[in-house]
Amino acid sequence: MAQTIRPAGSRSPTGRRATGSLFATDGRPHPVQDALMVVTGVLGILAFVTAMFHHLHLISSWAGLIGILTGAYGQYISKTTWERFGLIMGLGASAVGFYLGMAHGGLFGGVIT
Repeated sequence: MAQTIRPAGSRSPTGRRATGSLFATDGRPHPVQDALMVVTGVLGILAFVTAMFHHLHLISSWAGLIGILTGAYGQYISKTTWERFGLIMGLGASAVGFYLGMAHGGLFGGVIT
């Protein structure tokens, strides 16, 4: 049976020392993935908060749509559990904001008649 988390101080199959943390990185920087995680999180929070107000449906629907797209691409190129966790949180908030924004008027509601 495969181990989910190795004890601290043990060696990984690649020969590197394991940190014992669930959100351990592989020891290398991932600036693109981290930037996508932050952008998805910010857009998700923006979409979620603005979705609570009917008159802000343009902001919530567009922020949600862009957050979903950046989060999906971030998931595609993510390397670590920490990145995937942050992306899923941002994706969930973006999706809720997007769907509520669509229900309140959509991407172009009231702008294009």
